[in-house]
Amino acid sequence: MSARRGARPWITRGVIGIVAATFFSDAGHEMVTAVLPFYLASVGGGAASLGAMEGIADLAYSFSKLGGGVLGHRARRKKPWVAGGYLLTALATGAMALARASVPLGVLRGVAWIGRGFRGPLRDFMLADEVASTHYGRAYGLERAADMLGAVTGPLIAVTLVALGAPLATVIVASLVPALLSVASIVALTRDRAAGAREEERAARAGALARMPRTYWLFVAGVLLFGLGDFSRTFLLLLASRALGAGDLASAPSLTVPVLLYAGHNAISALAAYPIGKLGDRMPKLGVLIAGYALGVATNLLLALGSGSLAIVVVAVATSAVTLAAEETLERAAAAEWLPRELRSLGFGILAGANAVGDLLSSVYVGVMLDARRAEWAFGAPAAVGALGVAWMATIHFRRLGGSREAR
Repeated sequence: MSARRGARPWITRGVIGIVAATFFSDAGHEMVTAVLPFYLASVGGGAASLGAMEGIADLAYSFSKLGGGVLGHRARRKKPWVAGGYLLTALATGAMALARASVPLGVLRGVAWIGRGFRGPLRDFMLADEVASTHYGRAYGLERAADMLGAVTGPLIAVTLVALGAPLATVIVASLVPALLSVASIVALTRDRAAGAREEERAARAGALARMPRTYWLFVAGVLLFGLGDFSRTFLLLLASRALGAGDLASAPSLTVPVLLYAGHNAISALAAYPIGKLGDRMPKLGVLIAGYALGVATNLLLALGSGSLAIVVVAVATSAVTLAAEETLERAAAAEWLPRELRSLGFGILAGANAVGDLLSSVYVGVMLDARRAEWAFGAPAAVGALGVAWMATIHFRRLGGSREAR
């Protein structure tokens, strides 16, 4: 990348549009996530239903991210597809208010996650196009911070509406307001940047998988391995409710403290994302990511040993937030750094798909174990698998460092 491009301001109109869309979309769907376990309980669902629902959503998320990456690899214009993804998430999430049983609720959650997943690789491509490679960590960190700030705002709006006496279905319908603002942000503020000639782009697409660096594939394997121990954060709401001894999960008193804890989780993640991204721009990104992964393993161990204690759940909420910030910032920043531009959409899709498949299997497993009241197994096994992911990534990291020293 040219020095001239690297010297230009990195917070562009396009960056602002993507960041704003992320904020508004997450405020919308996290309003629903915050009340989802309780709304599900009101229609007769339990922890296993929640695990299956989140697992199905993660499965839809993984395949749609891969699909988005494949389409982005072929489509010259990414913006219309990104806007369409935000719109699909908004409409499907709002429609969950009409569901009165676990199955339709799960289907709509899955459709919403298809839109959310599909747009991801294309949006990440557009964001990488907006900044120089020296600022990938900061750009993705800022986008993640907006995501998490939206995920703070959404639960706070939800708990306020519930405290004012609004039914849970009304909270879900209200999520349409910020969600539709996300679509407007993409349409009004972003653009597709010019690429090479069509002939050059067609040539670049040929043999794409074979042209991806070996380090990238090893990295994807490590992401999948760690993802097998990285379940949905929605379970933190359920754990907090159980630690409080809540009986009726659908009642307002039972959900206030857990939702506020969830908002706190997202606030910590928002505060951590940009500094982690900035650190990743100054140090080897993989090394910083490994530290975040290790914190995730420690979180699972804490929950395996004491998920029934509210104090331990609170600590786990905080450590989980930092892990999430490291994952979602540095996984993409590292991939953007290693992949040539013409392979990024596809590379982001494959990376996200691997991550989501791991989350799917982990979420289903954790839900079943929690319904069986086996918290030590619910979180002990993910801790063990996550530790293998840390070891895998550490091997890649030290080999890269060794190769760099030899090159010098």
